[in-house]
Amino acid sequence: MIQAFGLTSNPRKGLPLALDDVSFEARAGQVTVLLGAAGAGKTTALRLMLELQQGRGLTYFRGRPLHRIAHPSREVGVLLGDVPGHPARTVRGHLRMLCAAAGVPGRRADEVLEAVGLVSLRDERLGTLSRGMDRRLGLACALLADPHTLVLDHPADGLSERESRWLHGLLRAHAAQGGTVLSTTSDPKEAARTADRVVTLDQGRLAADQEVAHFARTRLRPRVAVRSPHAVRLAALLTKEARTARRSVEVVQEDGNRLFVYGSSCADIGEAAFRHRILVHQLADEVGDMGPGADGRPAELTSAGQETGGSGDAPNRADARDARDPRDARDPRGGRDCHDADPRGARDSQASDGVPRADTSAAAADGAPPDDPNAASTPTGTRPPSPPAAPDPPAVPDPTAGAVAPVGEPTGPGAVGTGPTAAGTPEPVGQQTPPGVTESVGQQTDDSTVGTAQPTRTPTKGPSRALEGALPALPPPIAVRSAPSPLRPLRYELRRACGVSTGFVTGAVVLIVSALTTLVLARIGHTSQARLLAAWPVQLPLPPAALGAGLLGALSFGDEFRHPALAADRGGVPRRLGLLTAKLLVSALTALSLAFLTAGCNAEVLYLFYGPELARVPADWLHLSASWLALTFGCACAGVLAAGVFRSTTAGLAAVVAVPVAVVPLVQKAVESASVRAAAGVSVRLREVLLSQWPFGGDRYVAAALRVLTQPVGGALALSLSGLLCAYLLTTLRSRVR
Repeated sequence: MIQAFGLTSNPRKGLPLALDDVSFEARAGQVTVLLGAAGAGKTTALRLMLELQQGRGLTYFRGRPLHRIAHPSREVGVLLGDVPGHPARTVRGHLRMLCAAAGVPGRRADEVLEAVGLVSLRDERLGTLSRGMDRRLGLACALLADPHTLVLDHPADGLSERESRWLHGLLRAHAAQGGTVLSTTSDPKEAARTADRVVTLDQGRLAADQEVAHFARTRLRPRVAVRSPHAVRLAALLTKEARTARRSVEVVQEDGNRLFVYGSSCADIGEAAFRHRILVHQLADEVGDMGPGADGRPAELTSAGQETGGSGDAPNRADARDARDPRDARDPRGGRDCHDADPRGARDSQASDGVPRADTSAAAADGAPPDDPNAASTPTGTRPPSPPAAPDPPAVPDPTAGAVAPVGEPTGPGAVGTGPTAAGTPEPVGQQTPPGVTESVGQQTDDSTVGTAQPTRTPTKGPSRALEGALPALPPPIAVRSAPSPLRPLRYELRRACGVSTGFVTGAVVLIVSALTTLVLARIGHTSQARLLAAWPVQLPLPPAALGAGLLGALSFGDEFRHPALAADRGGVPRRLGLLTAKLLVSALTALSLAFLTAGCNAEVLYLFYGPELARVPADWLHLSASWLALTFGCACAGVLAAGVFRSTTAGLAAVVAVPVAVVPLVQKAVESASVRAAAGVSVRLREVLLSQWPFGGDRYVAAALRVLTQPVGGALALSLSGLLCAYLLTTLRSRVR
């Protein structure tokens, strides 16, 4: 079960809040849909719930906030937008990599592929998938760890009708097994077909929280779809006949020759078209939303209740007002009418002479109770400090008496608001609003709506400070937290590195460039044997093998930010020591293998073209080999650390190149300074300090390591790696403190 309390986005300069104090509940075993037009705040609500965006509020997933769950991917499956992944990775390889991140067996990838119908496409690349297949893969990623809760943002967006039915059937099956499903949509008819409960958002505020039966009865209205080449003439004719018969008929004309008629029937429209010899191509009953403007597009409105002047047209004006979008309905005093409990806007109309008249609109014909314009909704908007112990409707504490009462029931003494009496006059419940204070209460919802908008008080004249103490406190802030570290980081990193061909292509390019460079240097001459085997001209700061190792190291973190497989549902790429160790280990092994292969291939090329004279092994091969392996190892580690700190592959490679260009001259100048003492006999004194015997030949290896470190390049690499490691640890600690 999901319980969201007081979700509020951060203020935007010059713009209203994207989400303002929204509270609702998604129960286990049900499919809950967040409904709203574009810009209503649906995606913002999901991002606040998942702690992907800063704001205020509190969200509980089965009684725990997300940052208190040890393994969020096993509790919540998320699909936001397209599937983030390297376009060259295969479908099965991507899922197996996520299996290692979630700590589930690799065979789970094949199981979810079969569940979503992608077995035949398991070897396809992510970049070649169609929109429908991408949505299926996103659902497979959400189901990978078998979570209890699914949070999906527009899961059926861009799918065909057949694929949408399959998707909704799969979500229904997950809910039938006891899971919780929360999705978003902008289509009211889709929400009515697929949901058990519909939470409607309007301009960042909660408009309604309804069971699907009540939602379909109040939000959706029967209509007649008409297609005719004379649509304009037919619309005018239907409007004129409805005005003459004093019936509430609403005609909405779309682009082209299509009409939607509310409040009439196929028989009446067909007879009218036949009498006036108007050709009709289509005439069918449909179920539409609440009318023009509901889908966010401006529509041309022709209503039978148009204002023509005179008091005799007052009932028609009231009917036309009730037939429109209830969000645009106004009360007789010119203010917004709080009647969102019945989105059809069925209420008593009032003529200009002040006499109440019965509502004769077609929207009120289904028997919904009229909404009293004097009735005020129950104040909500407060958040409890701790999750409810049982899956009951969330409790709202009374801001004055301190008592806790379920939402939708009277909160006892001290509640703000009024209740209608039998005579129709407002009767104060508890403490009345003092004179001089205008109070606008948030929209009312039905069926014990959870968390409507908090009361907004506009002081005019008189004492208003008495109500300031009754206002609820701000909800707790929401901090953006990084993604969890993979449960199996080494397996994850191996599958990530081997899942794409970038590493193999880079290695092949390095070997080819090194071989060509070696041949050119041997042809020119005047190059030492060590530089020939390493393919390292004096004019270049680094050999091709070292640059390739640094590039592969930078890609290990750079790809995480470009194609964030780990950050798909939890924010930034994690800075964890386990993931860093795995990346350093894999990059080091790759760099050492590349260094060994480069030296061997260069020696083989020299032997083939110039004979054994240039391919011989140098006399001090141990020291040279240690220096060569240390160089490639240090470049790879520098690329990993720099890309992890600066969040960019380019920055990681730039840090590798900066070592010989900027750091080596500084180290060389410090070493050549006359004030520096010589460190002779370090291995002997180190053995005396440790009070232990070296293994056979230990002094030799220690001396070789010290010779590598005392070289300018070795010292510069050691200094750079120390600085990058400290920066990485500092950013890790800072992210944990936040």
